[in-house]
Parts: sequence; structure tokens; C-alpha cells
Amino acid sequence: MYQPILGLKGSSDRVQIDDRLQYQPTVYEFYTAASDFTTDGYKRLYDAVQYVQSRGISQIVLHHPMKFENYHSDVVAPEKYYPGLYRFIETTTEQLIRLGHDLNVQVLVHGGYSGAEVQHMVGLYPSVEAARQAVYDRLDRFKDEGGSHIMFENSIAPVFAYGHPDQEDEILAHHYRLAFDTSHCFIELHGDNAGLQRSLKHLAPDVVHYHLVDSLGQTHDSLQLGTGKINWAKVLPLLNPGATSIYEINLKDQNDCAEQMASHRYLVNLCHQLKEE
Repeated sequence: MYQPILGLKGSSDRVQIDDRLQYQPTVYEFYTAASDFTTDGYKRLYDAVQYVQSRGISQIVLHHPMKFENYHSDVVAPEKYYPGLYRFIETTTEQLIRLGHDLNVQVLVHGGYSGAEVQHMVGLYPSVEAARQAVYDRLDRFKDEGGSHIMFENSIAPVFAYGHPDQEDEILAHHYRLAFDTSHCFIELHGDNAGLQRSLKHLAPDVVHYHLVDSLGQTHDSLQLGTGKINWAKVLPLLNPGATSIYEINLKDQNDCAEQMASHRYLVNLCHQLKEE
């Protein structure tokens, strides 16, 4: 069975990094922003990755920036209507892939986000299927460039969502290295634990990284484990034991990862309980 590992998330800011490193995590995931892709920002990010590596952490993930100007970084955005966003996603993904190859770290790109904005973007295509195909075409190209250094995360949107067996089969046919956000799938399924469990089991062999996050199953709430409605006792046995993971939890203070650590304690305690049963 999957054994909980300590995976923490923070920015390239040294205060945040040192806060996380005091707990000696196995995995560190960098939250990146547009500011990390200026000339100076990219150098700082590069140096920050090397700093974390110098502290003995070899499993590092670089999360593609979530936003560009007022938009989420939705790969479904057509170049014709969103030229600036389209180019931003292209150039930043290219920079991250280069960093991934140079420093032997992982790059995570979202297959989509959620909300009215992405719904509007999908509506610019002749059909939802055409929008999905545009996403697959783009991710296929990123996969070819990134190889074993890139993975793709599920959305809460009509494109690249987990929880629907037919769409999951489409995704599996592309042989992507998958990142699985538990809350995104749970929300996509409107709080259906059985559906989440089916999805976890179906996709597990192709999952290389998990975002372990609780949720009430309605909106993107990013809750501490044990405070939402996900049945973690049923989730734990379905996780790929060879994958990495982090706790992607909303923090009261970005310089203090207390909620991430509380989530880890919850999962470790639950794992002990399951072994004793």
C-alpha cells in the first residue's frame, strides 16, 4: 500500500523554502508565477532549485504558472483569440522543460482550470470534442519536448478532467505521465467518493504525482486533509506507491506550511490505523 511521504509546496522565495526545508520533505514543489520568467526571475528560480537540491532533496516539481495577466493558463485558449496567453504558455513551458532537463527535475502543466473563463474558451471551438482535441494536440507536443520530465494535471473543466471513464480512456491513449489532484476529480464529480475511487484505480498505473487535497466537492476549496468529504481511508490503497505527492492546501500564511504538515500527520495516522485493522 501507498506509504505517505512528506511533499510540501512553496514559491522560489527563500523564506518559504526554508520554512518547508526545516521539516526535511522528500518532495518540494515550486509554485511559479509570471515573475519567475523574466531574465532575473528565471535565474532566481534556477538558483532556488539548486539550493533545494543542495539540501538533499532530489524530487522536485515545477508547477507551471497558473496565471498570465487576468487569465488562467488554460492550454485550450485558441491562439487566434488569445495570442498573448497562448505565447506565454508556449514560452514558459519551454523554459521549464529546459530547466527540467538541465537540473533533472519535473515539470507540471495543467490540462485546464475551471470556471466561466475556460467555458468561454471551449465555446470558441465547434464542439467540446474539438476543444479537447486541441488540448491533446498541444499536450502531445509538450510531451515530446519534455519526455520523462513533464506531467499533466487534471482540470475541473470540459477538457482534461478525470472522473469520466471515456475521457480517461482518451487521456490514457496518449500515454501521458499524469498528475492527479484528488480535489479536482472530487469536485468534477460533485462530491462522489465512489467515482473518485474508480478514477484513482483506473489511472493509477499512469500517475507519477499526486496533489493530495481535501474538498467538500462543490467548489475549488483546497482543504486540509480530514476537513472535507473525501474518504481518505478508501483513497490510500488506490494510490500508486511509486508516485510522488505533495499536500496542496490553502495556507493562512504562505510563509508557514502548518496546514500542509497537519495534512501529513492526518495521513500518517490514518495509515497506521489501517494497518492495525
